[in-house]
Amino acid sequence: VGKCQVNLGNIQEKKRFLSDIFTTIVDLKYRWFLFVFMMCYIVTWVVFGTVYFFDAWVRGDVRHRGDPEWPACIENIDGFVSALLFSVESQRTIGYGSRMVTANCAEGVILLMAQSIVGSMIDALMVGCMFVKISRPKKRAQTLIFSKNCVVSRRDEKLCLMFRVGDLRESHMVDAKIRAKLIKSRQTAEGEFIPLEQSELNLGYDTGEDRLFLVEPQI
Repeated sequence: VGKCQVNLGNIQEKKRFLSDIFTTIVDLKYRWFLFVFMMCYIVTWVVFGTVYFFDAWVRGDVRHRGDPEWPACIENIDGFVSALLFSVESQRTIGYGSRMVTANCAEGVILLMAQSIVGSMIDALMVGCMFVKISRPKKRAQTLIFSKNCVVSRRDEKLCLMFRVGDLRESHMVDAKIRAKLIKSRQTAEGEFIPLEQSELNLGYDTGEDRLFLVEPQI
């Protein structure tokens, strides 16, 4: 977990991110993640509330509210606000009892089933995204500190590139494995210029010296 000074920019085909919507949501910043989290619920509540109100208005349930002889499809819907409340109560399975779908219409039952399915899908997606985002070990990397400068010095009669890494937490990692890459520009023998060529630095992969026990800073 060093610092990467290279960032992607000017990505043209951003629609590719929508093909993996789960990872895209998880990778959002927290402010945008919470915005998407809230909007998923608010939009579904408003959409189904609008459909419930339109159905009650077309059938005449709004005009005949309180009439015991009227075969209402959705009882006690007198406006959009009450339809929105019914939408929230239905999707969140609150069910206060004053507003309900009756057996007098098939579309009301179908709408209720559809909202229950959509609500369950949103719950599964959002809870999964929230759990993954919270449990990702990004913040753990904040306490793994690399030295800001590296030096070239002699060790065992050889010139060595050296830097220091340490763990600030009291609960140390038992098996920390370190890797390093050298990123530099290079010109090939054919004259091709490679601006960012990556090459692996051998930190003891063959001998196991790349596995560190960070009870104290290591060089």
